[in-house]
Amino acid sequence: MTIASDNPSTIQSDLLVDGAQLIGGEWVPAASGETIDVLNPANRQLLARIPRGTAEDVELAVQAAEKALPAWRDLDATSRGRLLFRWADLIEQRAAEIDQIERQEVGRPSWGPLGTPGQLRFIAGQADKVQGVSLPTYSPETLGFTLREPYGVVGGIIPWNAPGPMFVTEVGAAIAAGNTMVMKPAEDAPLTPLALAKLALEAGIPAGVINVVTGYGHEAGAAVPAHPRIRRMGFTGSPQTGALVMEACARNLTPLHLELGGKSPQVVFADANLDAAVPAMVSGITLNTGQVCAAGSRVVVMRSIHAELVDRLAAQMEKVTVGPWHQPVNMGPLINQKQHERVLEYIEIGRAAGADVVTGGGVPQGSDYGNGFFVQPTLFDKVDPGMRIAREEIFGPVLSVIPVDDEAEAIEVANGTDYGLVASVWTRDVGTAVRMSRRLQAGQVGINNALGAGVIGGPFGGFKSSGFGRTMGADSVLEWTQVKTVSMRDAALPRR
Repeated sequence: MTIASDNPSTIQSDLLVDGAQLIGGEWVPAASGETIDVLNPANRQLLARIPRGTAEDVELAVQAAEKALPAWRDLDATSRGRLLFRWADLIEQRAAEIDQIERQEVGRPSWGPLGTPGQLRFIAGQADKVQGVSLPTYSPETLGFTLREPYGVVGGIIPWNAPGPMFVTEVGAAIAAGNTMVMKPAEDAPLTPLALAKLALEAGIPAGVINVVTGYGHEAGAAVPAHPRIRRMGFTGSPQTGALVMEACARNLTPLHLELGGKSPQVVFADANLDAAVPAMVSGITLNTGQVCAAGSRVVVMRSIHAELVDRLAAQMEKVTVGPWHQPVNMGPLINQKQHERVLEYIEIGRAAGADVVTGGGVPQGSDYGNGFFVQPTLFDKVDPGMRIAREEIFGPVLSVIPVDDEAEAIEVANGTDYGLVASVWTRDVGTAVRMSRRLQAGQVGINNALGAGVIGGPFGGFKSSGFGRTMGADSVLEWTQVKTVSMRDAALPRR
């Protein structure tokens, strides 16, 4: 790990929203008048204050969404898609500002060109591709077909680790289908969603189609899935919170999709190209400081190359530069104090269980890091599959290496957690790749890549405790529609 110093820098942009949330096209404070501080995770300095919304604010947002629904639902799908394309164009024009806002509130360094406009354009192109099917009938006088219709007012809750992409994928798909939405972003990173919502209004998306209520999860967040007039939900976050959201939805029989956590395995065979695998695996666990549900946090490696791989992973991890968002670094801080304490606690849990810390294992030293939520990228070796660090999602830059003897054991270990979001396989053998892609219990399997990279429009979602439903794919808009069957017969004809 290499240290970079912090020289606090503040974003200046008219896209920054301070002290207001979006309800019915208006920027308003919380009904209570209370606010929440949004802090820079690199130095704990105040970035902005947001409304502390509650169930009262959610009710107002639902009313605004209901008012906007008839006109938006009945607008032809091509026109809806055209407005989303215009929204994407505005995001692209302001991409540098959007990226800087997200980098500052999340604490991440630059990831290169902003991908959000492309994600939104992919969704916009699906708006007028939603279609039903014709159905066979018992007589030529009868016609049968299905329609796909929006649910109406829908809700969403997104986390803090990638607020921009998650906002446009959830909101974009929901409104492309003709729904109106109440979105609740995480209180740690609400500024990017608010900025994107501002651009949506500028693009001409009508008032009330997108509503953004800010606040704490147990207040505003809990009120969204519990609301009886929200007819569908989307949630991305932890399995624990996802279970609470699902429980709230069950009371109103509200359908939903859940994108939850992961403990993603990276299975490395003896014939793997380590020159390609090692940088990808280290990048995969240090990207966004490991705060990625798809992060490859377990390395399941054949024993014959175990020692070599550990040495190479350690050397690569020690090259990772750590610092604040505006520095040319590889890894920033964790999002907040709670997450900082959680990751450090898991590192101690690993030590106590008998795993070896090969590199990292603590907090970076130096005065520049005293106020930020920084942690060293950490590599554990001699990890048993039953250890907590091998089974539980840490959500930090902590990589565990587990040696195995053969393919069967690799499959058993890789599938041996409650999660099933992403898996990677590193091999040059096509047969091995085919077998592993079929046997791994994960919603996404990457062969010789990490984080499921390189595919446009791949459906994203999990198996087991990683959730259900799919986002980002060609059917993402269909997730926000319900099917109606229509049968019709000429009234002038006698019944047979």
